[in-house]
Amino acid sequence: MNDKHQELIPTPENYSLLTDLYQLTMTACYSGEGLAQKPASFELFARRLPNGFGYLIAMGLAQVLDYLEQFRFSPQALEALQQTEIFQGAPEQFWSLLAEGSFTGDVWAVPEGTAIFANEPLLRVDAPLWQAQIVETYLLNTINYQTLIATKAARLRDVAGAEASLLEFGTRRAFSPQASLWAARAAIAAGLDGTSNVLAAVKLGCQPKGTMAHALVMAITAVSGSEHDAF
Repeated sequence: MNDKHQELIPTPENYSLLTDLYQLTMTACYSGEGLAQKPASFELFARRLPNGFGYLIAMGLAQVLDYLEQFRFSPQALEALQQTEIFQGAPEQFWSLLAEGSFTGDVWAVPEGTAIFANEPLLRVDAPLWQAQIVETYLLNTINYQTLIATKAARLRDVAGAEASLLEFGTRRAFSPQASLWAARAAIAAGLDGTSNVLAAVKLGCQPKGTMAHALVMAITAVSGSEHDAF
């Protein structure tokens, strides 16, 4: 396997590059126009919700704060950007911002697990324009996915009632191994009783939950000759 595949795992050292290209091209433009350090306020909210879908459960703030605390452009990240040759016309102030900058803004957010309705902000970032712009992509990715899972889990609990046992088994269909951990956390926080993801359960301090796969029945059937005997 190509070693480059191993580099597709995000780490704090390359967090700053985990953004959309246009966030950086806009930052270059802001730098050239003298706007980069102007104060800005970005809010994350849903304009409307589907019929019968009355609320969202906010989730993902912990990962947002971790990202912002570690946000900076390493020399390696800057070199990688320069090698793209996309920013050859960018002003020198652009490179200075990235080389010297870190997140210096403020974050206002509802606590994780809070029910949110249409046009109510889950989160607001007050920061210099260039910072608020670049971090937007990561914040949307983190908040949107975990809020989706938490909202689904809460609605399942609403329908099933307090006495039902509800478990999260989504690891094999999550977007990525990292997403599976975030999904397990969001589901449990929003009301599910446990997760089949062993690593997530260990990290969250709870007992992993599970049953068995049909492979066990098939294997015993192959030996015993009878599915009835396998059961």
